[in-house]
Amino acid sequence: MREVVVDGGALTREEVVAVARAGVPVRLGDTALDEVAKTRAHVERLAGADTPTYGVSTGFGALATRHIPTDRRAALQRSLIRSHAAGAGDPVEPEVVRALMLLRLRTLATGRTGVRPVTVETLAALLNADVLPVVHEYGSLGCSGDLAPLSAVALALMGEGEVLDHGTLRPAADALRDNGITPLQLAEKEGLALINGTDGMLGMLVLALADLHRLLDLADLTAAMSVEALLGTDRVFADDLQRLRPHPGQAHSAARIAALLDGSAIVASHRGPDCNRVQDAYSLRCAPQVHGAARDTVSYVETVADRELAAAIDNPVVLADGRVESNGNFHGAPIAYPLDFLAIPVADVASMAERRTDRMLDATRSHGLPPFLADDPGVDSGHMIAQYTQAAVVSELKRLAAPASVDSIPSSAMQEDHVSMGWSAARKLRTAIDGLTTVLAVELLTAARALDLRAPLTPAPATARAVAALRERVPGPGTDRHLAPEIHAAEQLIREGNLP
Repeated sequence: MREVVVDGGALTREEVVAVARAGVPVRLGDTALDEVAKTRAHVERLAGADTPTYGVSTGFGALATRHIPTDRRAALQRSLIRSHAAGAGDPVEPEVVRALMLLRLRTLATGRTGVRPVTVETLAALLNADVLPVVHEYGSLGCSGDLAPLSAVALALMGEGEVLDHGTLRPAADALRDNGITPLQLAEKEGLALINGTDGMLGMLVLALADLHRLLDLADLTAAMSVEALLGTDRVFADDLQRLRPHPGQAHSAARIAALLDGSAIVASHRGPDCNRVQDAYSLRCAPQVHGAARDTVSYVETVADRELAAAIDNPVVLADGRVESNGNFHGAPIAYPLDFLAIPVADVASMAERRTDRMLDATRSHGLPPFLADDPGVDSGHMIAQYTQAAVVSELKRLAAPASVDSIPSSAMQEDHVSMGWSAARKLRTAIDGLTTVLAVELLTAARALDLRAPLTPAPATARAVAALRERVPGPGTDRHLAPEIHAAEQLIREGNLP
């Protein structure tokens, strides 16, 4: 993807990921600035009217009853941004900042916010220059928009605060000057338009969806490897059995696991009449049902994300006929619920993976593998404590599955008396996705070691490729080694997305 055109229409999830993670540049569409200019004219007309208009000639939130005289309106916009840029905690990831900048730019380009063309152009220039405002972990309640995070962006547009200029922390004023960007002097309505959006939580939702597609594919792979390692059967993944319960995600995962096991000499070795095992444990047999339910959850959440990527979130909005109307579209509930929803299957997929890992390490249930896959059990502990790490992460994932969106803390002197906590839901989902990556990395390491120990029987071609890719970074079975770097190496391999 060479560039992403921002013209006020819907963006795709792929475009958001490309800008956020790959640094793909943006270009304003030919008609976007014309539409922005048209609606800006309506705002300027209202700015000169006697009747007060929220966000144009009044204060904000609980202070909306105060009419602001013309000569104080520039100060009103500056004060709004400075006071609302009140974040705290560690800086959030650059990819999150790029995503929220892109999504705010898209809404501004719809013309429904009433900003000037120069404001849209300056935000696009900041993003393309890779000058990223420092956005802090805490400050958004997921209602009235992601106020503190987006205020950090608006502050940088004014030439204030700190930014990462190509990764280097610098004063915004210096970074803008060196990148040929003129700081903005905000006009009526613009401060509010820059910050009253759900762009941070939406950006994190879109990035999470991209991650989960990769991780659910990986979970199918590690499950298939564990089935082989534990001398499980592939018959339960047959298509005619899956069609009896016609969930699309289940069918997809079952087909993947069956294909990954195709041609496995290990599976073939115990297909005959001498095999006395009637049914595998649930963590093997029911993997398509759990992974598939997670996939169907992702599919539902994608429909929500796609709707939001076509939305124009601001309050008040400038309608095509020139009316400026207050609304509640900034409330984050439509995004917060799906963010919380995704944390549940993340925890459950990880929980099932940990159970498969534990089974491979237990000599009473592993069907011939050495205890903890150790080289010299007793002298060596093998992967014993790697499973402890998995268990610790799974326990944390269960806590992270508790919803943020059922909480609400009233704010702004009770004007904003119900909030979504969607930003918090997004932050904990990102943590959960990192945890699932770690859990699957440990299963990948353990299953690969177990498959090596099944020699001379050979795994399926697909799972063998996964073992070979891991062996380029992590050696095979042997005496105990420092395991933490091996877990990290497996995590990196998973993040690169090059496994079958």
